[in-house]
Amino acid sequence: MYRVILSFFLIASLVVIFGATLLAQDDANSASATCNFDEDKQLVVQYQHVAVNLKKPVNGQVPFGKVWAPGGKAMVLFTNTPIQIGSRTLPIGAYNLYVIPNSKQWTLVVTKGTDVGASYSEQDDLIRVTTEAGELPSPESNLTVSFAHVAPQQCNIRIDLDKYGHFAPIQQR
Repeated sequence: MYRVILSFFLIASLVVIFGATLLAQDDANSASATCNFDEDKQLVVQYQHVAVNLKKPVNGQVPFGKVWAPGGKAMVLFTNTPIQIGSRTLPIGAYNLYVIPNSKQWTLVVTKGTDVGASYSEQDDLIRVTTEAGELPSPESNLTVSFAHVAPQQCNIRIDLDKYGHFAPIQQR
C-alpha cells in the first residue's frame, strides 16, 4: 500500500511539474497590455510575440494589406466595462483583435468570438478603425502592444513594429 501511495504521489508531482513547464513555455511566447480606466475598470489585450529582421523589408515579413494575426493567433481584447473604438461601442466581454498592416497606417479589426486559433472571417467583424501612425525614435524589431492613458476614461492602444508606432483611441463608456 505504501508503494502505491508513493507511486501515485510521484506521478502526480511529475504531471504538475511538467504541466507548469509547458505552460511557462507557452507564456514565453505571449504578452499582455493593460489600460486601467480606474481601479475597477480595465481593458486588456493578450498577444503573441513576433520579431522581424530589421535588415529586411518588413513588408516581406508581415502580410501588408491583409488581415494579420501576429504569431498565428488572434490577439484577444478583454474589457470589464463598455468601451468605444471608432464610432462603435462594445459591451463588456472578450473579442478577437487583428490588424491589417500597411506601410504606415494600419487598421484595427475587432471581431466577435475569442477562439485565437480560428480562421479570420470578415462576417465576424464588429469594428474596423484606421490607426494613426508616428515614426519611432529607433526601429522596433519586436511587435509591442501597449496603452497610453491620455485622458480621463481614454487610452490609446499602441502597436509598435519596425519604424512606426500605430495608435487609436479607446474610450470608456
